[in-house]
Amino acid sequence: MKKILLTTFLSLVFVVSSVAQTFNGRISSSVYGFERAEAQGVSNQYLRSFQMVNLNFNQNNFSLRTSFNVEKDLLKKLDYDPRVRVYNLYFEARDIFDFATMKVGRQPLFHSVASGIFDGATLDLKFNDFKLSTYYGGNVPAYQKLELTDKIGEDYLFGAKFSTSVFENLHFALSYINKNFKSEEYSAVRLDDLFNADTLLIKRGASQFKLFSAELGYDFGNDLIIDTRIDYDLNFKKAAKFEVTGSYNPIKDLGLNIYYNMREPLIRYNSYFTIFEAVVENSQEIEAGLDYRFNSFLTAVGKFGYVTYKDENSTRVTAGLIIPYGTITYRKSLGYAGELDNVSIYSAYPIYSGLVTPSLGLSYSGYKLSAGDTKNNVLSVLAGFNFRPWRILSFYLQGQYMNNKIYKSDYRVFFKINYWFNTNLGLM
Repeated sequence: MKKILLTTFLSLVFVVSSVAQTFNGRISSSVYGFERAEAQGVSNQYLRSFQMVNLNFNQNNFSLRTSFNVEKDLLKKLDYDPRVRVYNLYFEARDIFDFATMKVGRQPLFHSVASGIFDGATLDLKFNDFKLSTYYGGNVPAYQKLELTDKIGEDYLFGAKFSTSVFENLHFALSYINKNFKSEEYSAVRLDDLFNADTLLIKRGASQFKLFSAELGYDFGNDLIIDTRIDYDLNFKKAAKFEVTGSYNPIKDLGLNIYYNMREPLIRYNSYFTIFEAVVENSQEIEAGLDYRFNSFLTAVGKFGYVTYKDENSTRVTAGLIIPYGTITYRKSLGYAGELDNVSIYSAYPIYSGLVTPSLGLSYSGYKLSAGDTKNNVLSVLAGFNFRPWRILSFYLQGQYMNNKIYKSDYRVFFKINYWFNTNLGLM
């Protein structure tokens, strides 16, 4: 199976790249310098480099897309350096017979009950106001290695989503996912019946998520929109999540919104963590907010949230101002989730027609885990600027500073170069 998938994909790579009419993408090179405390009295300096590449080959309705990253440290040799992470590498055929789209390879997945990347295939079928999306493939190995799972029968995911907007102002969708994980085998020392130490190979069974989701949303037309969703865990036979989102604009420049959710702990079936299910609590959360636009320069926002647990609760309040030059936000949290007072300011504004974009961020927090604990403070500052002399090239430099009881003075530096390109190959 592994060889078949790889051979098929490489053939598609050759066909598309040989006839590609356009070739575009982005290449980014960055370095990140910081110091890490490895143990008491022991610290090491690091200078991590990251080379990020996004490429697209296009020919009419056919594309070959890839995104990967190469990282290593420039100051010292680490066991896992250099590390290559392949985030996607897939062939795409769009609007086949005007109703089908297919993707084959390592690709992103964005569904209401699943997200991430996987190695496999997706097929989207669309007819008028009806759409069916299906997918099947293997889980991606750790650190996004360019490898396919050799245990597809135990390490896979598949699912589907059906959605329609055939009724005016009404959105409806049903989703399903079955995601199975094969645990890694490992050796461990155990005692036999005579209490002698013996090394055993530990093999655990696969664990899985099996979820069903339903979505229903309606636009009432008078600036009122309500969306609902429920996720049902088919393994544990209970609702895993229920949420309601609503927005309303009663008058010009005033927006009201509300959000409610009920969450159960999301635990893999047959995993070790199922033994904690009886003691891990669910939670319910409700948040209401508003935003008011005074004029083209100033907008005010505010939110209030309340979370309930089995025997406890917590609250949070957020207020802020938005102007073209940036934002200022205050947040306060109380109760079971801890106590927090935070003020943050962030500004980024392009000048000289976008040639230079300076940025500045400042955050100060006072926090404690419970009312009887000692209050701790943390200050963080970041300052940077983006220089873009040409449309295809930019340079970004940022300095970061943090101070709290653990890191008295933590300094970090980040530098990045971006290059965009779009070339018409004109081969055909």
